[in-house]
Amino acid sequence: MRWSIAIRRVLSVVGFALLFLPVQVSAEETVCIQCHSGQEGRLKAPVEQWRNSVHAANGISCNDCHGGDPTDFTMAMSPDRGFVGVPEYDEVPEFCGHCHLGVKEDYLGSAHGKALESGGPQCVLCHGSHGIQLASIKLINKESCTRCHGYERAIKVKQAISSTEATLTSLEESVASLHRLGFDMKRMKENLFAQRNAFRQIFHTVELDKIKRQKVKFDKELAVIQGQVNTYEAEISQRKLVGGGVALLLLLGGGIALLIRRSYHKEE
Repeated sequence: MRWSIAIRRVLSVVGFALLFLPVQVSAEETVCIQCHSGQEGRLKAPVEQWRNSVHAANGISCNDCHGGDPTDFTMAMSPDRGFVGVPEYDEVPEFCGHCHLGVKEDYLGSAHGKALESGGPQCVLCHGSHGIQLASIKLINKESCTRCHGYERAIKVKQAISSTEATLTSLEESVASLHRLGFDMKRMKENLFAQRNAFRQIFHTVELDKIKRQKVKFDKELAVIQGQVNTYEAEISQRKLVGGGVALLLLLGGGIALLIRRSYHKEE
């Protein structure tokens, strides 16, 4: 009897404590998504764009950028719940920089960042706002860059980073392939992710000489990772060779056994 009373008391305390735990809401369940999905035109467009974005793919929703309460229709846009709304043009780098801190620092120190107050380019101009896609070297293109200036410098930057970008992509594909074969690639995958983020960060300096200097360092780091990948792939080749040898021996053994059996039957 005493045990049952004690258990009930513990359960009641636990249940009371759970009431005060933060509610986890999936991106598609937020009141922001529910409300704007039922709107028309410009009020609905951000939802459709966001659904196909890299943010949506990683669980980043409206409230993560704009603030507010994603669980309460009446308080969703309340400043008391942290709602900040839409930033002004020159506030965008600070807005995005809440998550992309390193990129923000390099951008603000660049020619682009220094021209911000006079209408220079900021994050949204190149990456978009709600339909943001996974960043790639394709973002450096004549159509985008010539909206503000010539393409001569930009193409030099693109040429300088293209080989390292190709190496990163190749290594990521190799690591994914090794993972599918049953190798534990978690640490290497995390290392590659960090290398890509750091490499992409220096693009925002738009300083060709600095990018070239930093590129040498990244190429050395990637060469180490490539060596590790080569070791795994050599192990796979060895396994295939051994497996092929075993299969050949079994095949030969089966052939010999068949010949012996036929010879035995002929003697009978």
